[in-house]
Amino acid sequence: MQDRCPWCGTDPLYVAYHDEEWGIPERDPRALWEKLILEGFQAGLSWITILKKRDNFRTAFAGFDPATIALWGDGDVTRLMADPGIVRHRGKIEGTIRSARAFLAVEEREGFSASLWKHLDGRPHQTNARSMAEVPNETPLSKTISKQLKADGFTFCGPTITYAFLQAAGLVNDHLTTCPAHARIRALGEGG
Repeated sequence: MQDRCPWCGTDPLYVAYHDEEWGIPERDPRALWEKLILEGFQAGLSWITILKKRDNFRTAFAGFDPATIALWGDGDVTRLMADPGIVRHRGKIEGTIRSARAFLAVEEREGFSASLWKHLDGRPHQTNARSMAEVPNETPLSKTISKQLKADGFTFCGPTITYAFLQAAGLVNDHLTTCPAHARIRALGEGG
C-alpha cells in the first residue's frame, strides 16, 4: 500500500488539501496569485495555520481579486491589521497590495500564468523523491522565478517561498513517488 506524503499528517483538512489540491497544475491567474500570496503569509508559520484561516483570508482580501486590492490604501491596511481571522503582519498586508499592482502589470504584459509556466514550457516539472529528505527547499527554478517576481514588483517571494508556491500550484510535482497522488499528478502534467 502506498502512503501519502507525510507532511499532511492526519488532520482531515490537511489531508483533503493534500489529496484534492496540492500539486495539481494550476493555470488560472487569480488562483495562482492567491496561492503565491498565501505562501508569503505562511513564511515563519505552519501551512496548517494558513489553511485553517484561508476562508477568512478570502473574505478579508475580497476573494483575492487583484483589481480590487490594488486600489487599497492605509485605511485598508488598518482594517486588516484589526482582523483576528487572518495573520496580522503589516509588511505582508502591505506587500499583498503591492503584489496586486504587480500582478495587474504582469497580467496586462503577458499574463501572470504565462509568465510562470514559460519557465517550464507549459508542463509541470516531475520529481522523483522517495522521502521528504530528498525534497529541496529551493531549486534553480525557484531562484529564477523568485528573481523574476521580485523584478516585477512582488514581495515575500524569495526562493524558498517561491518553491513552496511552485509545489502547491503544481508547477512542480513534489508528491513523493510513494504517494498515490504522485502518479495521478504526473498524468495531469503529461496532458500539459
